[in-house]
Amino acid sequence: MFQKILIANRGEIALRVLRAARELGIQTVAVHSTADAEAMHVRLADESVCIGPPPSRDSYLNIHQIVAACEITGADAVHPGYGFLSENAKFADILAAHNITFIGPRADHIRIMGDKIEAKRTAQRLGIPVVPGSDGAVTDEATAKKIAAEIGYPVIIKASAGGGGRGMKVARSEADLEIALATARSEAGAAFGDDAVYVEKYLEKPRHIEVQVMGDGDGRAVHLGERDCSLQRRHQKVWEEANSPALNAADRTRIGTTVANAMAELSYAGAGTVEFLYENGEFYFIEMNTRLQVEHPVTEAITGIDLVHEQIRVASGSGLSVEQKDIKFNGHAIECRINAEDPKTFTPSPGTVSHFHTPGGLGIRVDSAVFSGYRIPPFYDSLIGKLIVHGSNRVECMMRLRRALGEFVVDGIKTTLPLFQELVNNTDIANGDYDIHWLEKYLADSH
Repeated sequence: MFQKILIANRGEIALRVLRAARELGIQTVAVHSTADAEAMHVRLADESVCIGPPPSRDSYLNIHQIVAACEITGADAVHPGYGFLSENAKFADILAAHNITFIGPRADHIRIMGDKIEAKRTAQRLGIPVVPGSDGAVTDEATAKKIAAEIGYPVIIKASAGGGGRGMKVARSEADLEIALATARSEAGAAFGDDAVYVEKYLEKPRHIEVQVMGDGDGRAVHLGERDCSLQRRHQKVWEEANSPALNAADRTRIGTTVANAMAELSYAGAGTVEFLYENGEFYFIEMNTRLQVEHPVTEAITGIDLVHEQIRVASGSGLSVEQKDIKFNGHAIECRINAEDPKTFTPSPGTVSHFHTPGGLGIRVDSAVFSGYRIPPFYDSLIGKLIVHGSNRVECMMRLRRALGEFVVDGIKTTLPLFQELVNNTDIANGDYDIHWLEKYLADSH
């Protein structure tokens, strides 16, 4: 087991990793920018190192400084959390060159799954169902038109190196295709330095279903069920559930087994999430995230398995603590992402939190690094906390969530709490009747 883990992140995920390491008896090192000098993870870690000024490129993305911090403190492993360097294969390679363990998958798996076209090819090879579309990058309009005619309109143009909804355009007819192709390539080049795009069938009312997997790197992998992440705004997840209200036990076993078998064949190590669009009983692979997800707590709630503990175990060579037969799904869990944003315009709302009170009681978990008097800096993602609620079934979970949202107090800034207070009382949400377009339509109609 590791002696000391450096946490290359900030906010709630840094605190989440710190707690897991402490439970395992492992020393922790917090790195921070000057803007985060008073942050909770910095206060609680055994050691802390300032790695630069507020901009991420000069601090949390500064590989040089993070490696130096490992050498100064004697950290023998790095947990990257999510975002920042968590899916940076170069970072994993550099750590390995310095004999520091990257708590995550192998660099080659990060590279494969970071390239959307290569990821899709790999998924097909491993027996994972994919969305019909081009086999690789599409560089000219004639090829795009030919593929679109074969799979049928509407189609979606996607950036190969994409993420967060950038470089994605829908074409509903041949007349739309030329503009969609040019725009997607332009956006992809500007956002990712790579203008490669590909064409896929556009599903009209799918759900976003993702399967949580853990692999030991030696040919064994387990799945921990699925999460439903269909409530999204601008392709960013807002509300996540486990298990999905749309799936039955047979669907769950079918897709979970497919994913676990594929990851075992790949000899995948650590936590990963394979994401699908789900429509009319069929799953279609869209991407794989080779890291811990923001929404991992709902899986922990229904399985009782600490995913960060498992990540650390696998990276240290101790293997997985569970086999597939040991994993049971208990009840239902929902996570709401609380952002420091105006709940109507979604503009960021940094500033000082004058009062912070979290809900409590059975089945309530809040992952947050915020405290009364904390100043939210304007330099980073607006996520300030996650409310995770667990109940014996979805009805109880929704009732508990409604109560918890009424107790949650964040004063001094604007947050998205009022949005969730609306959603928890919405009939469609109560019935589990929504898809990936539902929230944006709701916001357009009601806000």
